Amino acid sequence: MSSNLVNFAVHLFNYPTAVLKSIALLIFIALSFMKFEPLHAQSKIDSLGTRLKESTNDSIRLNLLVELSSEYQFVDISKGLKLAEEAIGIGEKKDWAWGKAMAYRNKAKLEGIKGDYASAIKFNDLALIFYVPLKDSSSIAICYNNLGTNYYGLGKFDEAYFYHTQSYRIANESGDKLQRAISLHNIASVFKELGQYDRAVDYLKLSLKLSNEANDHEGKPYYYSEMGDIYIRKKQYDSALAALSLSLKYVRQGTLSTNELEPKLLYHIAKTYLSKNDKPNAIKYYDSASMSYTKSDNKVGNAEVDLGRGLVLLNEDKYNEAQILIEKSATVAHQLNAWTLEIECYKNLSRLFENKGDLKKSLFFFKQFHQLEDSLFSQGMQAKLLQNEIRFEINSKEEQIKILTQLDQQRKEEDKKQEMVRNILAVTVALALIVLFTVYRSGQRRIKINKLLLEHQDDIKKRSIELEQLNQVKDKFFSIISHDLRSPMNALSGILDLMAKDQITPAEFSVLNKELRIQFNHTKTLINNLLDWTLLQMDKLKIQTERIDLSALVDANIKLLSSMHFKEVKISSYVSTNSFALGDTNMINLVLRNLITNAIKFSESGDLIEINAKDSGDSYTLSIKDNGVGISPEIQKILFEKTSGYSTRGTANEKGTGLGLILCKEFVERNGGKIWLESELGKGSTFFFTVKKA
Repeated sequence: MSSNLVNFAVHLFNYPTAVLKSIALLIFIALSFMKFEPLHAQSKIDSLGTRLKESTNDSIRLNLLVELSSEYQFVDISKGLKLAEEAIGIGEKKDWAWGKAMAYRNKAKLEGIKGDYASAIKFNDLALIFYVPLKDSSSIAICYNNLGTNYYGLGKFDEAYFYHTQSYRIANESGDKLQRAISLHNIASVFKELGQYDRAVDYLKLSLKLSNEANDHEGKPYYYSEMGDIYIRKKQYDSALAALSLSLKYVRQGTLSTNELEPKLLYHIAKTYLSKNDKPNAIKYYDSASMSYTKSDNKVGNAEVDLGRGLVLLNEDKYNEAQILIEKSATVAHQLNAWTLEIECYKNLSRLFENKGDLKKSLFFFKQFHQLEDSLFSQGMQAKLLQNEIRFEINSKEEQIKILTQLDQQRKEEDKKQEMVRNILAVTVALALIVLFTVYRSGQRRIKINKLLLEHQDDIKKRSIELEQLNQVKDKFFSIISHDLRSPMNALSGILDLMAKDQITPAEFSVLNKELRIQFNHTKTLINNLLDWTLLQMDKLKIQTERIDLSALVDANIKLLSSMHFKEVKISSYVSTNSFALGDTNMINLVLRNLITNAIKFSESGDLIEINAKDSGDSYTLSIKDNGVGISPEIQKILFEKTSGYSTRGTANEKGTGLGLILCKEFVERNGGKIWLESELGKGSTFFFTVKKA
């Protein structure tokens, strides 16, 4: 009965007449309230629990724990996580590669359902470590897809696109049509977030086609869910409600193996009603979404609901109640690195305070919104996306080349068979000589063709490497210029506008003057580093070796940096006065300046920074030690990587680009030394580098 209604509604919705579309919409909404509960898994949970108690075999127990924890994901997520941890314990104790891979992937899935995408990424990476040596292409494709989904949740759409395309590539090689459909669906989601709706719809249609060919009944609800979100963004709200209600109907019929899509659908329906200014229906669906998100302990989902409820109150001019909910949502988003949600919160807080007449706070949140948005949707990310997109297209063409190569190989094998037949039938010396001559000519021709093919492949590989290197330099350069150089200019422009309107008091000007000096120092350091780094990349920076007085160089930097920073940080030098090194003075000076600046940046007022130079035979080992915030082991691994560009704010909210440490590494190595660090969170860091003794 319901199936016939759905088909009838879809048929009506395809008509251009507004009245027929409205009737179809009413049918979809009515169907969404008819919740068709599947036969619940409680009996399955009981059965698995009984088998788990009776089993003594660790291999069977691990599989049962993974299956049972998966069943608990929407019944009691905390219990599901405990069972997942128990499965990990067995896998690690027995040191089973397959067991650890399965248990880690299961734990990553549960963390993703909670909305803890950072933890989900960690466990998916661990699972991949074991799946790759096992050559389990299906599981590798799934892990790559899950990583793409996790990065999508964090708002890192360039990383999401990369992992989803890798998942598609592996699934395509193994002939997994279903995983290809899932990967294409998720690639469409990335294009949707970037505002490329037509392209997103093309990928969604292709995904649905593959899903139908694979007899995957879960494809339709996910397709209509994504189409509903696209309609919301295009402000086609009636079409959005129709698509979302149809997706919800499929979910409640039990089309999905899990109901993880339901809270997302309820949230988007509420969002649509809010856009239509239908506040009662918006609140009703926000409440339903909150109940579903609470079951799965999804903190990001509940934060989205809090933002939605806050916007309803904001539209009713209930500013204080709205402020509490939106600030709560912003706090959770910041804690969980849910950047897209955090951007929405800052934008609406700016609007709220503007409505309240508090223009100072409105301007503050407006700046926060623009800074985070500029960072998230930077030119660097767009360039990386373009690069990954080109690589995806090239891989598709390489697959076509691979098929043609296989056909060519078959043709060659057929040629060999024909040659063998001719040799067997050869009855005269003359015929044998002709056959041998033909074989010789054919062999020479193939050798020439193969040689040309190899040369062409080498040329393509060389050009690809050069393009990737150029893209890395371009990405870094534009990312820094578009964000870090623009921010202080925007701040200065805003202050000058306020000064022109006489809206700054002397006390406020004193505070702003201090902030501007900090911005200027940061920008000056950035420009110097950027120019040196650019010259280095272009091989325009030549080493001029000379005798360096390390003690004098350190003292000069201490004096300079102490005058430039506002923190009351004590810097002590223990470098002996007779310490003379051999190297490029400007390069070693830049290394010292960057490392001392970093130490100041991550120290609190009153902290001590110690600089020393240890005699290490034919070289000096210089150390810059602070007792600041410290660096985690994960970050230590990537800190000096040329393409990472990792940076975080200092204890006084100082900004950075990650370029300084990369520059330090290249300059130290060009002077024949090496650089490393020792650090512990909460206890400070010590950076070391060596320089030749004079």
